[in-house]
Amino acid sequence: MKLNSTRNSSNKVNFYNAVLDCMPIDGGLYIPEDFADLRKWLLYTNEKTTFSSIAGALTSACINDEFSPIICETIATKAFPFSPKVRRLDNNLFALELYHTPTGSHKDFGISYLVNSLETMLTMNGETATFLDATVGELGASLARAIRGKKHLKAVLLYPRGFVRGLEESDFVWNGGNVLPIEIDGTEHNCHEIVREIFADHAFVEKYHLTVANTANIGRLMPQMFFYPYAFSRIKNQVNGDIFYAMPCGNYSNLVAGLYSWRLSLPLNGFICSTTDEIKVDLAGNCEIMDSIVELEKRENADPASPSNLERLEEIFGTSALMLRHFIYPAQVSSEEADEACRKLFKDYNVYADKPTSQAYAAALKRKEVIDEDDASLVLVMRDHPALKAEYIRHTLGEAPEMPERIAEALRHTSIDRPFLASTEEVLLTMADEL
Repeated sequence: MKLNSTRNSSNKVNFYNAVLDCMPIDGGLYIPEDFADLRKWLLYTNEKTTFSSIAGALTSACINDEFSPIICETIATKAFPFSPKVRRLDNNLFALELYHTPTGSHKDFGISYLVNSLETMLTMNGETATFLDATVGELGASLARAIRGKKHLKAVLLYPRGFVRGLEESDFVWNGGNVLPIEIDGTEHNCHEIVREIFADHAFVEKYHLTVANTANIGRLMPQMFFYPYAFSRIKNQVNGDIFYAMPCGNYSNLVAGLYSWRLSLPLNGFICSTTDEIKVDLAGNCEIMDSIVELEKRENADPASPSNLERLEEIFGTSALMLRHFIYPAQVSSEEADEACRKLFKDYNVYADKPTSQAYAAALKRKEVIDEDDASLVLVMRDHPALKAEYIRHTLGEAPEMPERIAEALRHTSIDRPFLASTEEVLLTMADEL
């Protein structure tokens, strides 16, 4: 797979370099240059095809110019001892649950894949790398779990004071582990600022082979493409018409990944989401991206600390504008409409839904005219375990799901008993001493 930057199509790299050196020097984000046509293979899959098999096959199709099918299959098998689940809620309504993971978060899929693919590539090349990320818990817990026992990877995790979660004493680098946790005497915003400042020091980034485990890294985004072929394999023999996906926007990574699946020739007919500050509906009812009015060369560099995939979405629009204006269906959703959708999901299907899921379902209800055409089916994407947002659900429904023990254990508070740091310089010195 060849990739290029959103801001310079001549800046081409292979998958390994895009994952290892994940932030292009021109300030953009890496995107795939082309896609294989996998329609015949996708139509061959069925409910017996495992998620890891789908991941291995798609990995091979995307990076077969760098790695053999056996290596691609090995990466997927190691990455995915867990799998999404698809539940049929009604004749034409399905739920794609992405939270059957160690931490209850959909992030586990992308992080596990990124770690295992990068560890494989680093081993083959005799190199090492270090993740540098800011986190308030889930990402750090997922990353720490994924890199345990890895020989070529470490992680530096910056936490706001009091937010260290999901680590074990054996994870700490001073105990021989792979994780250097650092508590910042400040907020999550302060942690993000430090990550940005460090990535602006290109010499330091190159010296320690720094990369990120968030979706700025194409290796973290790419495995989210696997969700949609998996859902298709489960429902294709149960539906007769079009297939639409309703999803929370988040930082647009799942939406971009869904469109990448479409570029792989996955049969689907569109994506429904609630509007955001960046994605609106024009007077004709079509999707428009507000940031597109700002020229790329006049924008800030892509953010390595708190990424948005909007620029990747813009690239897809720029490539296939006419098609995609009839492929993404936003709807403006109020808080009251989201709450009502939450109650409807519980009343009709006994489904606990967090606010992002409720907003996605509310958007689908408001774009009902799209789904009602040709007996279409809707797949509701549920990213995270509802117990992670129990407060919203309890406030809306009067009750909430219990936290599964595995998730509570994975996200328990951890004390690292180290001094709090307050500046980028202190973090740099600590990294130099400990790594």
